[in-house]
Amino acid sequence: MIAETVCSAVSAAGLGIAIVTAYRKRYLAAVRIAAYSLVPIGLVMTGVVEWLADTAFSPTAWAGFGVLGLAWVLFMTTRAVERRRGGGTRKERRAAAREAGRSDAVAPAAAAPSLGQGTRPATRPASASRGDDDFSDIEAILKKHGI
Repeated sequence: MIAETVCSAVSAAGLGIAIVTAYRKRYLAAVRIAAYSLVPIGLVMTGVVEWLADTAFSPTAWAGFGVLGLAWVLFMTTRAVERRRGGGTRKERRAAAREAGRSDAVAPAAAAPSLGQGTRPATRPASASRGDDDFSDIEAILKKHGI
């Protein structure tokens, strides 16, 4: 009952401000203020305010919010555990299943790193500066992999 009275008073005050604004020849602002001031009385008339007041003071409603919160926590916990186990997202699981089903993916020997001697130049040119040494190593690695 108090909520309905407060909403009615807010609407009446808003309409009064809208009238003063219209008197000052600011009609667009006055209509906007009137629209905002009619919202609380509309909520009272539709019963939304009464429903909110009943819900706010109802222990059953708060218990229901608690149950919903518990359900959300349980859901998020299971998602976190699923991701930690390596399940990942649905897209990642589908991609992994597709890759596992392929027979021509990558040969096991090609996936293993080669531990043999590389094609690194034995001697370095005397005229090369220190910066060129880094690039020669990179070039040797790229040549080794056929790039």
